[in-house]
Amino acid sequence: MLTFSILAALGAMFCWGFGDFFIQKATRKIGDVETLAWIGLGGSVGLTPFVWNDLSLVFKGSNFTTLFLLGIVVFVVGIINFEALRRGKLSVVEVLLELELPITVILGVLFFQESLTLVQLLLIAVIFFGIIFISAKPDDFKKRHFFERGAVLAIAAAIGYGLVNFLTAAGAKGISPLLAIWFPWVVFSVICILYLVSKKRIGPFLAHARIYPSLILTIGILDTLAWVFFALAVQKNELSVTIAITESYPAISLLLGINLNNEKISKYQVVGAIMTIGASFLIGLTG
Repeated sequence: MLTFSILAALGAMFCWGFGDFFIQKATRKIGDVETLAWIGLGGSVGLTPFVWNDLSLVFKGSNFTTLFLLGIVVFVVGIINFEALRRGKLSVVEVLLELELPITVILGVLFFQESLTLVQLLLIAVIFFGIIFISAKPDDFKKRHFFERGAVLAIAAAIGYGLVNFLTAAGAKGISPLLAIWFPWVVFSVICILYLVSKKRIGPFLAHARIYPSLILTIGILDTLAWVFFALAVQKNELSVTIAITESYPAISLLLGINLNNEKISKYQVVGAIMTIGASFLIGLTG
């Protein structure tokens, strides 16, 4: 049965798929930190009216510590991820980043006492291997080894994203889905702005808003919606099932690359896309 939580997870999958397509364009035009900053600012400003009446929750108990830590982790992991992509081979880095899926599942089982059926475990395995097929070219399995430039950073980023998913789920379940997105985004946005100021790049940063307004607005909306959908999904649903569904977003990006960028793909990637999207909907029905 497609519950609200499952539909929200599917919404996150599609938004991340479209979002990554446009984020790739943005990072090539304005740089990594600027892209992260505009995404953070877009989400922070856009969500403010929806969290205004709940701001007092931030300062209850350990909520502030949890959300502030999440903001720091998001910034650090984002920079590690960008650096891994800069240093390493894209195909190898993308495969290693998919370790985020089993790491998140393990954290959900350990800390949220989640239990998965045999069918769900098999579908998660199908999604994981499907994503590997999407991310890697056939030659990557035959000729390349993973422990090369950028590989260690990619593994660190995967572990970090697993932690981000877990902390976001904890915030969504224990505090508020929207606050679990808004407050950490304010934190990492401030860090990004301070970094740009220290590097005397605030002028170009503001100028890019006039040059690429549609692109900046698009990435801000799509990435914000993706994380809001994710937070709403994990509020009432298991983190393990939710992340299995949302992690199929590379299949969406792949289809966009084919249709809009005229990219050529291998049979392995076609099979991977079919595996991930099909298994995502099936696990949604079993959830």
